[in-house]
Amino acid sequence: MRQNRENVSPMSNEGRNLYVIEHITESLLALLQEKEMEDISIRELCENAGIGRASFYRNFNSKEDILRAYINQLFHGWRSGWEKNSSMPLSLAVGMIFEHFEQHKPFYHLLGQRNLAYLLKDVILDMMELKPDLPKGEAYAKAFAAYSLYGWIEVWFQRGMKESAEEMKQLFQSQGL
Repeated sequence: MRQNRENVSPMSNEGRNLYVIEHITESLLALLQEKEMEDISIRELCENAGIGRASFYRNFNSKEDILRAYINQLFHGWRSGWEKNSSMPLSLAVGMIFEHFEQHKPFYHLLGQRNLAYLLKDVILDMMELKPDLPKGEAYAKAFAAYSLYGWIEVWFQRGMKESAEEMKQLFQSQGL
């Protein structure tokens, strides 16, 4: 078949790529509602998204990468607020994080149900700017804060996110953190 205006997508490569990413993400989230991550094949994911396997591999290396990209997308807005106020007290920042999770509760609840909360660890470590070349005091202080926060989030997810963001903030403050 000859390509012409009628049978060639008018979208740019970037536009088509965004379309593919959006459909793969939606497909994975829908499939995760029904089954565990390990029970979802790349073939099934691509068929459900209406895209080819080559499109999947052009954008992602794994199914987990889809969720990491989506988490980073969700955190993008939150991060800009954090960067503007990076000197805010830790308790206020923690409150903002729990509010973020509450705003996107269906997605984060799904991560908790499917034992995928570990995907948040990298986002939290990046947010805390935990890098191996930091001075030792700063490195260990940031590691303590980052892994404590990650532990709280993981337990909150395991508990079904029953407590509100405000309750989580108050609980965190009551620990003297």
